[in-house]
Amino acid sequence: MDPIRELPEPAASHGPIVRHVDGGGEVRAWVRGVPVEEGALRQLENLARLPIVHGHVAAMPDVHVGIGATVGTVFASACAVVPAAVGVDIGCGMMAVRTSLKASDLPDDLRAIRHSIERSVPHGRTDHGGARDRGAWREPPEPALAAWGNLAPRLKAIVQKHPRTRTHAPERQLGTLGTGNHFIELCRDEAEQVWVLLHSGSRGIGNRIGTYFIERARERLGKDLGPLPDRDLAWLDAGSPDFRDYVEAVEWAQEYARTNRELMMAAVVRTLRFCKLPEFRADLMAVNCHHNYVAREKHGGVDLLVTRKGAVRAGAGELGIIPGSMGAKSFIVRGHGNPQSFESCSHGAGRRMSRTEAKKRFTLADHEAATRAVECRKDAAVIDETPMAYKDIDAVMRAQDDLVEVVHTLKQVVCVKG
Repeated sequence: MDPIRELPEPAASHGPIVRHVDGGGEVRAWVRGVPVEEGALRQLENLARLPIVHGHVAAMPDVHVGIGATVGTVFASACAVVPAAVGVDIGCGMMAVRTSLKASDLPDDLRAIRHSIERSVPHGRTDHGGARDRGAWREPPEPALAAWGNLAPRLKAIVQKHPRTRTHAPERQLGTLGTGNHFIELCRDEAEQVWVLLHSGSRGIGNRIGTYFIERARERLGKDLGPLPDRDLAWLDAGSPDFRDYVEAVEWAQEYARTNRELMMAAVVRTLRFCKLPEFRADLMAVNCHHNYVAREKHGGVDLLVTRKGAVRAGAGELGIIPGSMGAKSFIVRGHGNPQSFESCSHGAGRRMSRTEAKKRFTLADHEAATRAVECRKDAAVIDETPMAYKDIDAVMRAQDDLVEVVHTLKQVVCVKG
């Protein structure tokens, strides 16, 4: 893991720290009071040197090392897209629904609710993702099949042009959680209202699409592109066949991811209705937002392709979700529409260390203590997701107070991990 260092801060008390990059443009980083890895700074500088970047690179306070580009990065281009800067979990994002339940309506022992949610939504991964994978449906339920009927024709056209994007039965993963930092939670807000919160993306098919087009872009390194600071920053030029096909595939994967979250949310709400709780509504407020994606937007009067890798759109008045770690807080936020960040904010707390380092550094006792107030898994397999592996969410929120305002503060009481 790279050492941590602070960016030098000018006199201003908030807003981005501006860093001029030799041989490139600017990096504007909302990281006051938040540590940044040396490797992340190098990746930001590499990205700012690309000739396709419009204006500057914006770094969110949860920024950390990724593949090619940091997680927690926003940049725009008028003429190209960098597949590795979108990543392989295309369309990954958050969904939240506020219910009419009060925290006092929940039982003291929440294990039965957690286990019910775990039974209703496939999660994790076994059998190397094969036929017996517990993280996929054996037989997809009717809502998933109906949703797949709307998605399947467009994917068929993508696969016909690019056969290497094919995966085994992507319909079996529609409405499923996945692994890693994906989760389903019950939370209570500042008014003791109960929320359902979940985090997931486009599952195996999104990974295959992302990986394939990253490889296609890399192939250009020895052909059309000159030397690059990182081979994972290879781009596809607007107007080229690969560019058009990639944008089409990304937009499809983003729709798959959004649908995936909607199906899981519906399944969790149905499950709660059978958990001996009072009758309740689950439509008081709903937010569904990507944080790994590319979108066509206008900024400064210019039509651009904006890439957000680990960042949420935070246009003026727009609602977003910024989750903390398993034992911390999460936030429903409203955007300020700050043009310096391309109207964006962080997508979470951001990792403070790698998964490998977290497993070495923390014990099961450490994890149990950090998640004492949360009904969740407390076994060695989730140590890499322990709260101490992440940055301080309160510091992250302070660093971006000019990007968003907090609408609701949520505290986890149940957490289901993949």
